[in-house]
Amino acid sequence: MATIPSSSGSHSQTLARGIRILEILADARVPLTIAQLAERLEVHRSIAYRILRTLEDHHLVARDASGRVHMGVGVAELAQAVQPDLQTAALPELTQLAGDLTMTAFLSVLERADSVVLLSVEPRHQAATIVYRPGSRHPVHLGAPGIALQSLVDDQNWSKLAPGVPKRQEVEQLSRLGYAVTRGEVIRGMTAVSSAVRLRRGGAAALSVVYVETELVESYVGDLVRAAAERVERNLTTR
Repeated sequence: MATIPSSSGSHSQTLARGIRILEILADARVPLTIAQLAERLEVHRSIAYRILRTLEDHHLVARDASGRVHMGVGVAELAQAVQPDLQTAALPELTQLAGDLTMTAFLSVLERADSVVLLSVEPRHQAATIVYRPGSRHPVHLGAPGIALQSLVDDQNWSKLAPGVPKRQEVEQLSRLGYAVTRGEVIRGMTAVSSAVRLRRGGAAALSVVYVETELVESYVGDLVRAAAERVERNLTTR
């Protein structure tokens, strides 16, 4: 079962601003000027510049020829170090799902009261795809990934994680079918299908696909997602 991490009451404003800059750049998906970053961060340009210089020193951001700022290679290096065994076990299954179903496939983990995307694979050779970037998050009580994660949290820990919020009824459906389905809960118009992944060392993960419309039967998609989640679990036990 998943465990609930402890929280701290102290915070560093400078560190928080640096992290926020990385989040802004990730959401923008295009290089931004220092003035644009300062505006979105709601600080003076000189403050944003000092924070950026520190992030540059650690290769977390970089600037192009025009001086615009984009994510640096250091972010990718850090991302690879997050639960590397789980990422290695899940990547081939996500790649196969994305290719077989021509849908974006992704792996989420439980972090406090959020479902957070750890790894995402988009289908190749598609004119348009749904992008789920690593680090994207939403409350764990929403969406099919959240339902899958809830299924791995015992009742006592769930009451600590989400006080006053009951578990979704769909958790029982997931236990019967092996997958959960939601429509438009996290992103309007999008359907998500998810299955739980039990981790060896505690914690919780969910393997999912997301799509707009499909001619495929829902149960067919769900069975493929469930089977992929089971293979991830087997991959983890052999490591």
